[in-house]
Amino acid sequence: MATSKKVITRDEWEKKLNAVKLRKEDMNTLVMNFLVTEGFFLFPYGETAEIDLATITDRMAVKKAVQNGNVEDAIEKVNDLNPEILDTNPELFFHLQQQRLIELIRQGKTEEALEFAQEELAPRGEENQAFLQELEKTVALLVFEDASNCPVKDLLDISHRLKTASEVNAAILTSQSHEKDSSLNPKLPSLLKMLIWAQNQLDEKAVYPHINDLSTGQLQNPSE
Repeated sequence: MATSKKVITRDEWEKKLNAVKLRKEDMNTLVMNFLVTEGFFLFPYGETAEIDLATITDRMAVKKAVQNGNVEDAIEKVNDLNPEILDTNPELFFHLQQQRLIELIRQGKTEEALEFAQEELAPRGEENQAFLQELEKTVALLVFEDASNCPVKDLLDISHRLKTASEVNAAILTSQSHEKDSSLNPKLPSLLKMLIWAQNQLDEKAVYPHINDLSTGQLQNPSE
C-alpha cells in the first residue's frame, strides 16, 4: 500500500536548517580550501599544508588556456606537468578533445571539425556509449546554420569552457595532492554532490523546499 509523503513547510525546514550548528573553523577551512584549489590564494594554510607556488602557477596556466579556448595548448601543458593525468583519465581526455571540437565549430571550421571528430573522437565513442552520445550531441551543432536554434547550444556557452577547465583543474590538483597533502583535495564539489544525493534520498520520503540552484543556495518550494 502506498504511503503519503510527509510535507515539511518552508518555515519548518528553515528552523531545522538554522538549528544546525556549524563551527566557524570548519567554514574557514572550507573557504580557504576553495581559494587555494582554485588558485585565488597563494599562501600556505593550516599547519601541515605546503603549497608549491610553481605548481599553482602551472595549474592556473592550464585552466586559463581552456577558458580561453586554447585546448590543444592546455593538453600540452597537462602532459608537461604529468602525462599520467590524461593517460589514466580517459573521460577527462575525451572532454578536452570534445572541447577542441566545440572550438573548431565555434570558429566555423566545419571540414576540420568533421575530420577531427572522425579521427580523434569517433574511435573513443565506439568503445564507450556515453562518449558516443556526447559526440553525437556535439556534432549536432553542425546541423544548424544558426547555433542559437540548436537544442545543444549550451555547448557553445562560455560556461561549458569553465566546466571543462574546472574538471582539468581538479584532476591536476588530485595528482599533486597524492604526492603531497590530501588536505589540498577540493572539498566543495564533494559536499555539493553529497547535498544532491541527500535531497534525492529525502525526495522519496518527504515534500520539502529544495536547493535547486547550487550557485545561489536559495530554497525553493516544491511548487516553484
